[in-house]
Amino acid sequence: MTLSRVQLSVLLLLGMVAVIGAVLGFQHIGGYIPCKLCLEQREPYYVAIPLGAFALLAILFSWPDILIRLLLAAIALLMLYTVYLAGFHSGVEWGWWPGPTDCGATAGNISSDVNDLLGDLSATQPPSCDEASGRFLGLSFAGWNVIVSLGLAAIAIKGVFASGKNA
Repeated sequence: MTLSRVQLSVLLLLGMVAVIGAVLGFQHIGGYIPCKLCLEQREPYYVAIPLGAFALLAILFSWPDILIRLLLAAIALLMLYTVYLAGFHSGVEWGWWPGPTDCGATAGNISSDVNDLLGDLSATQPPSCDEASGRFLGLSFAGWNVIVSLGLAAIAIKGVFASGKNA
């Protein structure tokens, strides 16, 4: 089954939005506090999602093919950059190489004194980059991000080489 460029672009955009929605859900609903490297892995998505929306519009309105290909190629490069970031973070978690020295150690203790919230904010450190928040089927969030970002990059690359709106 061959997907059209429209279908590939919709799948790509929905996939990227789902990833960011999931990590924000884990953070704000699940209580998983992201470390510095976790936050860095989100940045390419924040750039790629608007590019994906723009690419979909370009396809739907039959804008120049070169523009569509360039947008999809940029998304592919951003997703491959995310693969690098997530792979690096996974390696830090597994102890294969050192992580950044400015990653915090723990989320700290927050006092119950409402008047000392500013003091808590300055004393609270983000979680350490070398400890996975959890693992599912043996992989951390960073490990799964490697796999998902590779898949999204493949979809974007397939869209680059697809021909026309319905090809």
